[in-house]
Amino acid sequence: MGAIFRGFDWDSSPLGAIDAWPQSLRTAVGMLLNARHPMYIAWGPKLLLLYNDGYRGILGAKAADPRQVLGIPFREVWAEVWEVVGPMLAAAMDGQTLWFEDQEFTLTRNGYAEQVFASFSTSPIRAETGEIAGVLCICSETTGKIRSQQERLRLLDAIGEATRLADDPETIMDYSTRLLGEYLNVTRVAYADLEPDNDRFTIRHDWRVPGAISTVGVYSLNLFGSRATSNLRVGRTLLINDVDHELSAEDGADMFNQIGIKAIICCPLVKQNRLVAMMAVHQQHPRNWAPDEVALVEAVVDRCWAHIERVRSMEALREVDRRRSEFLATLAHELRNPLAPIRNALQLLRLSSDKPEMLERLRGTMERQVDQMVHLINDLLDIARISSGKMDLQIRRIDLQTVVANAVETSLPLIEAGGHQLDLDLPADPIWGNGDAVRLSQVLTNLLSNASKYTPESGRISVSARTSGDMAVIEVSDTGIGIAEQDLGRVFDMFSQTSHSIAISKGGLGIGLSLVRHLVSLHGGTVNASSAGRGHGSTFTIRLPLAPDAAEEPSRLSAGAPVVYPSGHPRLKILVADDNVDAAETLSFLLREEGHEVCVAYDGEEAVRIGKSFVPDVAILDLGMPRMDGYQVARVLCALPELEHVSLVALSGWGAPEDQARTKAAGFDYHLLKPASLERLNAVLATLLRVQDEKR
Repeated sequence: MGAIFRGFDWDSSPLGAIDAWPQSLRTAVGMLLNARHPMYIAWGPKLLLLYNDGYRGILGAKAADPRQVLGIPFREVWAEVWEVVGPMLAAAMDGQTLWFEDQEFTLTRNGYAEQVFASFSTSPIRAETGEIAGVLCICSETTGKIRSQQERLRLLDAIGEATRLADDPETIMDYSTRLLGEYLNVTRVAYADLEPDNDRFTIRHDWRVPGAISTVGVYSLNLFGSRATSNLRVGRTLLINDVDHELSAEDGADMFNQIGIKAIICCPLVKQNRLVAMMAVHQQHPRNWAPDEVALVEAVVDRCWAHIERVRSMEALREVDRRRSEFLATLAHELRNPLAPIRNALQLLRLSSDKPEMLERLRGTMERQVDQMVHLINDLLDIARISSGKMDLQIRRIDLQTVVANAVETSLPLIEAGGHQLDLDLPADPIWGNGDAVRLSQVLTNLLSNASKYTPESGRISVSARTSGDMAVIEVSDTGIGIAEQDLGRVFDMFSQTSHSIAISKGGLGIGLSLVRHLVSLHGGTVNASSAGRGHGSTFTIRLPLAPDAAEEPSRLSAGAPVVYPSGHPRLKILVADDNVDAAETLSFLLREEGHEVCVAYDGEEAVRIGKSFVPDVAILDLGMPRMDGYQVARVLCALPELEHVSLVALSGWGAPEDQARTKAAGFDYHLLKPASLERLNAVLATLLRVQDEKR
């Protein structure tokens, strides 16, 4: 029989001579002796103990002399664990087969008490007559596994505690790699982020033992070889126990040998189906990595990345908050700028009523400053529409050369005011694309405006257009202040202005280039900035898809004809309703100067009351009036029999597509955005006058 049974006097044991054992016990003992796993039998009513060689390791000092243990009741052998083991054996004696995982005991082994973990499978042994005569127990000590797990959790807790209050990614990387490297007793631990192109990775930080070289830098994923790279991309860990025996030169052996590494764990981290980070553990000699070591590295890279992303998110929020604060300060500054000359001009109007030349100059000043304020507000509204996904483009087949020409015409006064030379390089043939001509012209106008603002006097601004494959390429270059290399990546960010540019430019909110990027993107194109550095000018390059070839070119729209009222026809009766008294009064003055008959109301109820008696041809209604808003007034006026012919014009600061749709549904004929120009208002009134003629 087994080593533990040889020389044992069974005749004097509680079990008696082997020859007298029942067949069921003989069969169970045969299984016991041939088993590789630690096993024991608890036999008979007293649960007498028999065990194999594998179980001796669990018994410890008690197994030194089998005669002191074999055939002794289990409870006497291990009284210290009977409270835990007794119920297991009792359940088996009742006929149950059970599994107990990672049970914890305190055992006296090798002369001292220690914490032990083990898993048990217990099942009954039946005698020839069918009754249960004993218990067979298969054991597996899991103390090493549990302690490894506990140590792993302690390490992860230590990393978490060390990085919890860290406020920069470098500190998190330093703690994580150092604690992991010291725990695993390795040569180097490196943390890497994937670059946006997903083909390169940057080792941001590495911990290493004294004498080991740093691996910080940018690398290509191809260094690992195609097979390993494809595995890393889908989240499979690269595990190498011996570089020289497991890797070929093209699979990364040369790279690792150059830095003196013979064993590697490289754990990739994949989030949302994209490789985002890696943690690599290097050993300078071959090493058989244990599964729990690999699991530990995988857990550390996950937690390290999570902490780093948390810190980066906080940094991003702080940066957005800082930019927003700067933007609000800039907005206040930019709005005060035009208000100052407007206020000064108003003061001068009182003093210069008898000086026509001065009045003309003041009029021009006020128009320019109001136009500047309108431009700023329109940019803000456009950004808001894009951010909320409510920017509607009027896509048509257009000649991009015409778009360029319109933008140049709009920007020419600013360019000429700076004394700049403008160079145009456009092809002879049209460049056809599909897009919103107004919005693309706005894009180029913003770029030309920037070029003028950031170029010192008497500089040069160049605009070129060409085709390249299936794309149209438009470039706007200048000889201005340029862009520092560190600022190139953020010039298109919201509220972004470099400190250097703010001091030199002629104002702006820092949203123009962000608007450019969004509008170009909505057209399926791209825009990028390049510069040789500060003082060396800038170039902005737009790429837009060309339109597919068409059999016929679209007809060109003719320019709008000047507004002409029907000759000999009386002017209109107009009701103006606005709770802003100044806005209502000034608009009524303008309309009376044009020869119209005007009545003014300052709230909705007054508008209805005046409308009944005045019976206007046209009602120009503000939408946000007190007591009754513009929508309610419109519904009441349209319901009056005497006003069935009235035309309704909404005049509002709200001009988004959904606002215009709502006014149309309420019965308005036109929706004008404040402040409406006199030209636009006259065009609407001339159209309505013709409509009134038809109704009469």
